[in-house]
This record gives sequence, structure tokens and C-alpha cells, in this order.
Amino acid sequence: MPHPVRQRILITGASSGLGEGMARRFAAMGRDLALAARRTERLDALREELLAAHPGIRVVTSALDVDDPDDVARVVPELADRLGGVDRVIANAGIGKGASVGTGKAKVNRAVLLTNVLGTHATCEAAMELFRAQGAGHLVVISSVAGIRGMRQTRTAYGASKAALNSLAEGIRSDVYGSQIVVSTILPGFIATDINVGRRGPFTVELDKGVRSLVDVIEREPARGYVPEWPWRPIAKLLKVLPLRAIRRAT
Repeated sequence: MPHPVRQRILITGASSGLGEGMARRFAAMGRDLALAARRTERLDALREELLAAHPGIRVVTSALDVDDPDDVARVVPELADRLGGVDRVIANAGIGKGASVGTGKAKVNRAVLLTNVLGTHATCEAAMELFRAQGAGHLVVISSVAGIRGMRQTRTAYGASKAALNSLAEGIRSDVYGSQIVVSTILPGFIATDINVGRRGPFTVELDKGVRSLVDVIEREPARGYVPEWPWRPIAKLLKVLPLRAIRRAT
């Protein structure tokens, strides 16, 4: 049975990286967009670019700091109202800094956990409130293959944050199982974005290829999807069973 077309899409963290790339890709598909991020000047420039390239779509933007749950609770429904409703929310905002635990970088690691876990949680709360009220919708949580196993050095806090998102999304999915609300956990592999500078591992793909694969997977609305599916789906299975010494060498 084909999935419904999600015409109105809200994306957090849309001013750069995967969020910006998804906005361009969905705009080219004729979708209407609500774009949110902290850097409003980049959002405004992106909005003008998308409307010039695709004059038939609607694009609304708003400043949003996912670290502030009150801000999220206010901005998400406001954007939905301005767009005439939202069919899909992509909780994409996140940061990728980090360092080995115990090396004097506790504040950096804490910031990663705060933004990636609690910021995404705030987005999920706002999105699910909308979807429960309308009885349908598609929540997309952007996780990472780094969340499958504990990772060392710069990926420790980042991987832990993504592991938390895997559990959060699955819990929400279980809560609304059998309803018209779909919840997808998406686990990208290594994609060449600013967030992965210094942490790009094997099989890294360029941003354009990664975004195309990401949007294709989101459109299929899986419970769990890997980006790109090859080689990351089989690699994910290996990561779950490999001994820690092998994980250390691979990452």
C-alpha cells in the first residue's frame, strides 16, 4: 500500500548540512516547507533560493533554538499554522562536537547531549501534539549509525545521544502503533557535512549523494532506515555483534 504524499514538511536544523540539503530536495519535489534553525540569515537566504527555483511551493521560516523547550513548543505550532498544517516533521537539529570523557571537555560533551537528546525530545513533543490532534502525521527522528554501539573519542557523547534517540523514537512508535501516525528512525552513516568534520570514517559519501539517499529512505517511511542502505544496513548488523576491540579499530 503506497504511503500518502506528505506535502507540508517541517525541518529543524534547516540552515546547513543535511537539513539544508533535505529542504532543497523536497522543494524540487514540489513540497511546501517550514524551515527552522538558529541562523535566520541563512534560513532567509535559503527561502529566497527555493522560491526562485520552485515558484509553485510555499516556504516559511522561523528562528528556533531546540535547547529551549518553551521556544520549541511555541515555534512548531506557529510554523504549522503559517503553512496551513504539517504532514511530516523531521527532527534533524543536532551538533557533533565532543571529546574523550575525562579530558577536560565536559561542557562540550554536555552540550552535545543537551541539544541532540533534549532538543530532539522537545521537537518530538511538539510534533506529536500536532499529530495526535489531527490523527495522522509522519515523525522522522534523525539518529546515526554511531548510536548502535559505544564509540570512542569525539564520538562518545555523540553516539550516546543518538542511542538515546533510537530508544525515544521506538517508544513513541510503540505508543501510537496501529494508528495513522508513522514514526521513522533514520540512521545515516558517514556523510560529508560540517557536523562530521574530524569524524568522517570509512564509506563516507558526499553530501548530495547522502541527501538523495536520505530523502528516498524518508519517503518510504520505514520504522528504521539506514543512509545509504548499502553498506550501512549490513554494517549495522555487524556493529551489534563485533567485539569492542574491532569497533575501536573501525571507528
